[in-house]
Amino acid sequence: MGKMFWTLFGTLALVYGGFSALLFFFQENLAYYPQLGREIQTTPRDHGLDYEALTLTTPDGERLDAWFVPKPQARGTALVLHGNAGNMSHRMDTIVMFYRLGYSVLIFDYRGYGRSTGQPSEEGLYQDAQTAWAYLTRARGIAPGRIVLFGESLGGAVAARLAAEERTGALVLSSVFTSAREFAADIYPWLPTRWLVRMNYDTRAALARVRCPVLVAHSPDDEIIPFSHGKRLFEAAPEPKVFLQLAGGHNDGFIFMREDWVSVLADFLDRNSKHE
Repeated sequence: MGKMFWTLFGTLALVYGGFSALLFFFQENLAYYPQLGREIQTTPRDHGLDYEALTLTTPDGERLDAWFVPKPQARGTALVLHGNAGNMSHRMDTIVMFYRLGYSVLIFDYRGYGRSTGQPSEEGLYQDAQTAWAYLTRARGIAPGRIVLFGESLGGAVAARLAAEERTGALVLSSVFTSAREFAADIYPWLPTRWLVRMNYDTRAALARVRCPVLVAHSPDDEIIPFSHGKRLFEAAPEPKVFLQLAGGHNDGFIFMREDWVSVLADFLDRNSKHE
């Protein structure tokens, strides 16, 4: 009986150690999924929108594939930071939505995604976002207050960090986690994620430094990022702020609530963003 116990204990310890090692050494592989769709499947022109194909060069020499979709007499510009899987061609609904709301759109693929060079990393993604911001404010001369940052999922953490560093007009977070460590603790509650997770992506901490209106959207049916994360982000956000409860799962909440989403977003932007 004692031998069986120690055999079982040893097996469980090996499994536990294996999971811990997997999370510690391969967390980048668990966080980034650029391989889920490297090919550009469609472009704004396929949806009736003119656009400029761009290559943005980061300070460390990476080349980011990007699109700028100009809106005549634009009310502002939306800088879109997408999630951790696929590429910008999979976010056509978001591009079209902002265009119909009267906004020009800049969207790009992070390093290692789509046709962009390099490998994704936390600091790398922050630098990519700053590069896109610099393009809008310097190369195109767009006033910071007329830029709306839109971040979905992982992109929300990047957008919040950028909003904490720059005086943007508004910040929109869709299905975003509070931080990488808290998210990992929810997924692996039996592992010491506090010590294993090297990434920060601390959206909630960034919100404490944000000084612009914030809209947080999340679904209670989100099967990937718990609804509680969205509620905690809303609590941490500064005023003025709006919470929109979506419906459906992580990747279909936007579709299931499109009319409500557009209505609430349009009202939020009309009241809080600068159009002059």
